[in-house]
Amino acid sequence: MTVSRKVGAIIGGAIGVAAAGTAIAVGVARRKHDHAQPPDKLGGLPPDREYTVITDDGISLSVEEVDPADGGKPELTVVFVHGFALDRRSWHFQRKALARLTEPRVRQVLYDHRSHGRSGRANEASSTIDRLGRDLGEVLSKVEGPVVLVGHSMGGMTIMALAELRPELFEEQVYGVAFIGTSAGEVGKRGLPRPLLSRYNPVTRNLGKLADWQPGMVQFVRAAGGQLTRRAVRSLAFGSKDVDPALVDLTMELIDANPVRVLADFIATLGTHNRYAALAGLKHTHVLVCGGDADRMTQFSHAERIAFELPDAELVRVPGAGHMVMLEEAQTVNDHLVMLLQRCAYGREGGRRRWWQRG
Repeated sequence: MTVSRKVGAIIGGAIGVAAAGTAIAVGVARRKHDHAQPPDKLGGLPPDREYTVITDDGISLSVEEVDPADGGKPELTVVFVHGFALDRRSWHFQRKALARLTEPRVRQVLYDHRSHGRSGRANEASSTIDRLGRDLGEVLSKVEGPVVLVGHSMGGMTIMALAELRPELFEEQVYGVAFIGTSAGEVGKRGLPRPLLSRYNPVTRNLGKLADWQPGMVQFVRAAGGQLTRRAVRSLAFGSKDVDPALVDLTMELIDANPVRVLADFIATLGTHNRYAALAGLKHTHVLVCGGDADRMTQFSHAERIAFELPDAELVRVPGAGHMVMLEEAQTVNDHLVMLLQRCAYGREGGRRRWWQRG
């Protein structure tokens, strides 16, 4: 096999790694943040505030906040936790809808994981779901009042890691959780092939080596193989229904914006994720579990298993939708998110009072 064919084979494997990173969602091509771009452009919604949270190991997390559009006082804060190989712009449709919400009004907090988006780059050793859970805890330390956490794929796993590490947060501050297209464990048994998630997989290992040796070549070959990658993304990240080609293009652009080394660094932690026990820490919260029944990355059986462990959770099956259900069926996801927020804002079950009535 020639060198060029070897490189092409490795990058072809990278397509699977990226798409099968189990957190592919829709965003927009990574570029310098431009608040002058059209307000309805995917990923182009300007924030009300931006700031940085420095983690205890020195990583800068890029955070932004969005206030209610009508200027009213928010009753809840919604913190969005994105998935692997994307950034906070992937929540475009949810962010746009919740900004207009008045019952209840919400403040939105969106941030980029370490090594993603505008946040600082971490090393392989700290590219773990456990570390992402700690990062989420540090973001929450800057938030006052009741919170609802919304996590997609690896973002949902991050919330589970936080529940395992700091269950007390889910007794007082966190009122609700939405798990979207995610899993509590056994990713390799249902959906994503386990060998792909192993750090010993030759594709993963060679991908990292190539990224260290010739990062420029990696980016070049990715661009040259764009059409093949686009077909893979359409097949693996979306469901069985017709999909707007622009959504596939945006997903492709966002995946391509991530350095190959970052993709390789996170593969092992996806394969070892197992936090069924951590779900017990959510017994004080309202929980929404939502997934598409055509999701090839995290099959709907993962959502069913989470709901089984949390018998009071609302389980939503979205027919024909794939892993990117929050974009593919944005209205359905938004409707259920609003109902979750209303349950959290206007009283909690089990005798818990409205947060503003607490002394």
